Amino acid sequence: MTNSSLRYKKILLKMSGEVLMGDAPFGIDTKTIEAVAEDIKEVVAAGIELCLVIGGGNIFRGVSLAGQGMERANADYMGMLATVMNALALQGALEKIGVNTRVQSAIPMDAVCEPYIRRRALRHLEKGRVVIFAAGLGAPFFTTDTPAALRTAEMGCDALFKGTSVDGVYTADPKKDPAAKRYDTLSYHEVLSKDLRVMDASAIALMRDNKIPIVVFSIRERGNFMKVLKGQGVFTTIA
Repeated sequence: MTNSSLRYKKILLKMSGEVLMGDAPFGIDTKTIEAVAEDIKEVVAAGIELCLVIGGGNIFRGVSLAGQGMERANADYMGMLATVMNALALQGALEKIGVNTRVQSAIPMDAVCEPYIRRRALRHLEKGRVVIFAAGLGAPFFTTDTPAALRTAEMGCDALFKGTSVDGVYTADPKKDPAAKRYDTLSYHEVLSKDLRVMDASAIALMRDNKIPIVVFSIRERGNFMKVLKGQGVFTTIA
């Protein structure tokens, strides 16, 4: 049964691939992905319908290589495949601790996961399964922000949670500027006009048009996901 103290009932969690690196320079850190899986298990056990989108920057960054001369579309397709690898890794970590999970890819690859089918994804969520959306939109020239926003709207989610390495949105990069201040709340317009780069402008606009809030928090702190769902801890809400 859903815990009545939780602020939302159905959410999409967007994570960058870099979160899965932990303190490593690249790849997937086993302890980090296991900690993320435990956080997800706690949220699902509370009755939340949860779906995810994970980036692939810990394995491959298409934009970076395109800047070095690789053809952009090819580079982006390679980045999409990296998101499938991350999705399968998280699926393995979740199912190891008893969380039923399905991976759906925008690029059909039936041997390893399901194709993206909206009605099937909704049915999985109704049955308490975690659904991980991989391969972005299946088209180049988009980061994983846009598919995260699109799937949030398609699944009828109450909010988009962005799990990052910092505990909200700041006036500047807090890792580089110790004087940077964190916002408790922001409007969609403020994010776009101040060019805060929380997510791509197209993703922010899509959330604005569908009146879906974005919650930015640190996924690296164990147990923080549930805290934020209860309105506790430190985070920034964009609405």
